[in-house]
Amino acid sequence: MPALGAGTILEDILTITTRKASLSGLATLGVVALLAGCAQAPEESDGGAAAPADNDFLPCMVSDSGGFNDASFNQLGKAGLDEAAEELGVEANAVQSDAETDFGPNLTNLVNQGCSIIVTVGFLLADATKAAAEENPDVNFAIIDDASIDADNVKPLTFNTSEAAFLAGYAAASYSKTGTVGTFGGLQIPTVTIFMDGFADGVAYFNEQKGKDVKVIGWDVASQTGSFTGGFAQGVEAKTAAQTLIDQNADVILPVGGPIFLSAGEAIRDAGKEIALIGVDADAYETAPDLKDLFLTSILKGIQVGVSDVVSAAGEGEFSAEPYVGTLENDGVGLAPFHDFESKVDPALSGELDTIKQGIIAGDITVESPSALQ
Repeated sequence: MPALGAGTILEDILTITTRKASLSGLATLGVVALLAGCAQAPEESDGGAAAPADNDFLPCMVSDSGGFNDASFNQLGKAGLDEAAEELGVEANAVQSDAETDFGPNLTNLVNQGCSIIVTVGFLLADATKAAAEENPDVNFAIIDDASIDADNVKPLTFNTSEAAFLAGYAAASYSKTGTVGTFGGLQIPTVTIFMDGFADGVAYFNEQKGKDVKVIGWDVASQTGSFTGGFAQGVEAKTAAQTLIDQNADVILPVGGPIFLSAGEAIRDAGKEIALIGVDADAYETAPDLKDLFLTSILKGIQVGVSDVVSAAGEGEFSAEPYVGTLENDGVGLAPFHDFESKVDPALSGELDTIKQGIIAGDITVESPSALQ
């Protein structure tokens, strides 16, 4: 199956970049942009600090506690930073946070090093980013997955992942043999639960359309309660959460939150059952090759291209604080191919998902989440 969202070319991203991104052409992380993630910026800057000369331009990044080797969220951001730095002919500086207490000191350290733009990776860095931006109005910032900061030197990059997760939920319900699918998250924050909302709603839509009764465990949309590990690190908590879903007969599992999916993969291997995973952010089939045979699909989020483009724009003096929201319509979110599961899914599924996608874009199918940031 070609990736949903493939074939749509995004042009003139942030006024300086012309890029053709095809989700069906996804390759290893850092080699091919994983989605076109930024909307066209206005002709004029919103008033953020102008970038210095190229040889003085220093792009920087602060990770969240998942780390830059999470095969997901932070790694995509770092790949985008490096891509832009290479295009601009400058060196990038990325600092990893091992705990939330590192956010503020890491930002202060980068400001003191003379960073021209600092990208912060994630909702959890909002308070620290806002404080740093207020204290340093001559430094540009961009933050992924947060839209709470209204400042001329801060660009929000958010993604309506519930739309793509809706497609993944429908696919999971279609594939399930046990009639039970499950999900769990790292922390109960909007950027995690938006995936879980869309996933559960997609399963419900499948049941409605097909007259089925596939059950979702691990998340209840109505009560906004579910299963969480308490963090984004792989380990016993994530493996236990996955095992709990397996014990309840789930044969498709969506772990939401950086590398926690790696522990879910371990639980599936130990169980010795035919259980599929759904990745988030990146195409996990490509970024986690040791587990690639487990991935039904992945919910894609255009973090790499979004970061690359905003950094490139800043490097050429075209920084804009205009918020960006990635959707199915602008290919800011999407669904990865079925890869090894192509022969295992219903032959009609690909066409059904294309129809649903177009229905969401047209507004005929409503996909809403209380966790949406836009």
